[in-house]
Amino acid sequence: MASLLQPDRVIYLVRGEKRIRAPLSQLYFCRYCSELRSLECVSHEVDSHYCPSCLENMPSAEAKVKKNRCANCFDCPCCMHTLSTRATNIPAPLPDDPTKTTMKKAYYLACGFCRWTSRDVGMADKSVASGGWQEPENPHAQRISKLIEYYQQLAHREKQERDRKKLARRRQCMPLAFSEKYGLGTRLQRQRPGAPISALAGLSLKEGEDKKEITIEPAQALDEVEPLPEDCYTRPVSLPEVTTLRQRLLQPDFQPAGASQLHPRHKHLLMKRSLRCRKCEHNLSKPEFNPTSIKFKIQLVAVSYIPEVRIMSIPNLRHMKVSLSPASVFGTAPAALGVNVASELEDSSHHLCPFCSIVAFRKSNKIGFFIKVIPQKEEDADVTVTFRMRHDFRNLAAPIRASEEGGDAPPEPIWLSHHVELRLGPLAA
Repeated sequence: MASLLQPDRVIYLVRGEKRIRAPLSQLYFCRYCSELRSLECVSHEVDSHYCPSCLENMPSAEAKVKKNRCANCFDCPCCMHTLSTRATNIPAPLPDDPTKTTMKKAYYLACGFCRWTSRDVGMADKSVASGGWQEPENPHAQRISKLIEYYQQLAHREKQERDRKKLARRRQCMPLAFSEKYGLGTRLQRQRPGAPISALAGLSLKEGEDKKEITIEPAQALDEVEPLPEDCYTRPVSLPEVTTLRQRLLQPDFQPAGASQLHPRHKHLLMKRSLRCRKCEHNLSKPEFNPTSIKFKIQLVAVSYIPEVRIMSIPNLRHMKVSLSPASVFGTAPAALGVNVASELEDSSHHLCPFCSIVAFRKSNKIGFFIKVIPQKEEDADVTVTFRMRHDFRNLAAPIRASEEGGDAPPEPIWLSHHVELRLGPLAA
């Protein structure tokens, strides 16, 4: 099926902020605007963060403090699969009599895919199953934190300057008497809820209080570079002991050169996000807050509202010759519909023959019809048929209005039009 195994065979045109062509399975339908929406035409809002391994849920503020990583789950530094905690028994001396030993539980991290363990890099075993694993300390952590604070201060200062210029332009456009009469000066100064007026004016909360300025010193260039070891080009290279480029880039703060320097990394958090239409600001997709749930509170996928066009079979296409395939195209709708086959030819490099009485079958909510295609250009790589599909749509989410007879009137149907492209493949030799 074209929608399941080859989704790029049938694509729909989305006329949003950008003209995007995508399969129907990757699109959303806003039933308030009655238009198709792609991921480029919607606003992405983060609902919650969670760990994909332990499914721990946390708010955005806590995830930001933890640098979007889970505190209890780790990834293998070699293959990036999830590490598991293994238990073993090791001999340990008795506290009363050091000459005698007893078996004690010990825990270490191991990868079930590549067989990497925390013992390979000299990490000590732990007496508890969770927490307390040894982590290497970044020698440049202080420098990095200072750079982050400096650029945060610089960004805050630039935002204040932009707000001050915007406020000055609005004051120039509005007469002074008008703003004083209706008290619009304070409303213009408060650009967002909770924003202090003094922040836009560049004043501190306390008069005379000096803000802490953060200054950084630029890095100095080195006159001499550390020389390479003498056996750098003659020493044989052992591939199991050398890290790959991907392993180094996954640990940018250390970039280990040898396999003995690899340490487990905390697992990245995933997020559940909501999609909102930018035009009407209604939600198109909103998942459940619980990370163990795969359900959605709102899920307006286009497949549930827009008739889907599928290609059943494609014959051998030849230049300037008509090829006819039985039941070559059929359409599906989300409900049982009486479908009238009609299309309006658009600008295309291939000619769609006029047809009538082409319906091959009607079954439940499906209808199959023939399409005659005459390839017009021999040098084209793929044969593409472009047509416009029209269908009616009833917005069941609209409020029910009372009819003149006293009962509830059903929502009136509206006609929707979609630009569809069929990619039938190359010409036959």
